[in-house]
Amino acid sequence: MEAKGRTAEIMVAEARKAFWVMVGFLAIIWIVQIPNWLSGYALSYQYGVQPWNLARLGDIVPSAFLHWSWEHIEANSGPLFIFGFLSAYRGVAKFFSVTGLIIVVSGLGEWFTASPQSIGAGASGVVFGYFGYILVRGAFDRHLIDIVVGVVMALCFAYTFAGLLPQEGIGWQAHVFGFVGGVAGGWLFRDRKPPRPAPAAPQQDTRAALLKELDDLGL
Repeated sequence: MEAKGRTAEIMVAEARKAFWVMVGFLAIIWIVQIPNWLSGYALSYQYGVQPWNLARLGDIVPSAFLHWSWEHIEANSGPLFIFGFLSAYRGVAKFFSVTGLIIVVSGLGEWFTASPQSIGAGASGVVFGYFGYILVRGAFDRHLIDIVVGVVMALCFAYTFAGLLPQEGIGWQAHVFGFVGGVAGGWLFRDRKPPRPAPAAPQQDTRAALLKELDDLGL
């Protein structure tokens, strides 16, 4: 009973951390949006993903924190908070690793597949990454509650899958590869339970073993 109470306390503490991490994440992108907007979105042009430009390859990281309009950042903020919190509530340390993987996979996928004339920016690739992670984490970790969460999210946000389809004027490549990164994160960062130790062989009585050996020798 005491162990269960301790586990519940740990989960509540991690959920609290997850909440404030996502509040901080949203605060960062909204604060950055102000100078970006005042400059006519110069930051998005300067640090967005420009496919096949080696000099801009490193921009796959800052591009996830930049947007093209207030409507753009508003559309991303709600799903980002919900999916991000559900991705982080079991452990913030693992969440940061998953986030890093999603940003890299989403950004590289867009860099390799989008038009060289385009410039991509926005957190939507991260949103789709978290969505993919939530859907598969329960199956990989074999946690019933996470399986239920994944099914509920898939049903409630079924329309999100439409964002994985090619659409003119939308960085759908970042969506697709972000989703792939989230699924990969669910597998790579799954809970790895140690294998159960093999049952120990019963120890034979030393005297009985000795007598058996003498009997086998005919003594």
